[in-house]
Amino acid sequence: MTRHVDVTTVLETIQPELSTGEFAKVIAHISPASPAQTADILERLPEDQQPIFYRLLPKDRATAVFDILRPRQQSDLIKGLQNKEVVEIFDGLDPDDRALLLDELPANLSTRLLQGLSGEKRRHTTNLLGYPKDSIGRRMSPHVVSTRETYTAGETLARIQNHLEDAETVYTIPVVDDARRVVGVVGLRQLLGAKAEDKIGDLMSTVHPASAYASAEETARLCIELRLLAMPIVDREGRLLGILTVDDAGRIIEHAETEDTALSGGVEPLGRPYFSTPVRSLVRSRIVWLLVLAIGATLTVHVLSLFEATLAQVTALALFVPLLIGTGGNTGNQAATTVTRAIALGDVGNSDLVRVLGREFSVGLTLGALLGTLGALITGAIFGVSIGITIGLTLLGICTIAASIGGVMPMIAKKLGVDPAVFSNPFISTFVDASGLIVYFLIAKAVLGL
Repeated sequence: MTRHVDVTTVLETIQPELSTGEFAKVIAHISPASPAQTADILERLPEDQQPIFYRLLPKDRATAVFDILRPRQQSDLIKGLQNKEVVEIFDGLDPDDRALLLDELPANLSTRLLQGLSGEKRRHTTNLLGYPKDSIGRRMSPHVVSTRETYTAGETLARIQNHLEDAETVYTIPVVDDARRVVGVVGLRQLLGAKAEDKIGDLMSTVHPASAYASAEETARLCIELRLLAMPIVDREGRLLGILTVDDAGRIIEHAETEDTALSGGVEPLGRPYFSTPVRSLVRSRIVWLLVLAIGATLTVHVLSLFEATLAQVTALALFVPLLIGTGGNTGNQAATTVTRAIALGDVGNSDLVRVLGREFSVGLTLGALLGTLGALITGAIFGVSIGITIGLTLLGICTIAASIGGVMPMIAKKLGVDPAVFSNPFISTFVDASGLIVYFLIAKAVLGL
């Protein structure tokens, strides 16, 4: 029987017990925890204690906990377990979970694990591995029960009963023709409410299949958007290959948004919980981006050096540099975040580049006019009318440029086949800083007659 436990308290208690080998006490402390709480405890343990902790779990609890872990975390755990334990865990996974795990494991270990599977399980897993890495074919479940238009409701319910143990879902049943092409779907609710002799062709409804080669993230978002319990996955000829359930779609989206959040902040996704990530990995996930951004920042320094004489003549201009480049960076990041989100939801497509540019130009112009007017009034009252006009016009120009660039960069990235999140905050901030300073000093020279 599970109950709520304080994960932090349990963690502090069992760590010294694991170090001293008091395993009976560890088992007593974690026995009330649910699988989700147990997984949370495992993820927070030091890397060398995780395999020891995992071996102490009862077999059913261990299987449930392993399913909850992220693929990279599963990979780390497997490397610390004995070969027999690894084979048992791998054999008990669903084919789509096996495919995800194999992507994280060394090639020699992946080959050994595949060879240890039975013929059918190996076939299902290698079939999934044959699809592109980011495609929905890698994430679908091949364990799907189907029916035909000519079958009756009674016959279909009997088929479902025969596959209760191995089917990924029984709530949405694809309807196929003689060539296994998907022609519709029928829900379990409809089957239960129908007469046993009713034909499936009269009960089925419109189907929304997805190609196995389609993007996993886009397919998952479509499944959620259409409010489907499950979506059939088909080959290029429309033949049934597998199914995507709504809970798997939710996990795909969660993983994608976690990656986007990290990339937009200039950090490589960790792929494992924070406390389970070694310090060296945290450093590695950030250093490359910091170096790239530092190199980009030299452009800003170069712009400042070009206008050094202008700054020397009117030193008050230097006071506003942080305000202006900060406002420009924030405006660009807001636009990039909005458009990236719209791309992910399917609201914006590749053909909408000009429309997006026009809208973001208008938004930036409006924001710049509002902020520029306010900035001109406040700055003019303190530093004089000329400085006020300079700041006002600069805010107008910077906001317009930043919003326009921030809006189109994610779309350009999409056209180039690059994750739009990569092109958002870090690169936009660097570009806007440099261009904003150029606009600022050119306006200052014109207004102040320098």
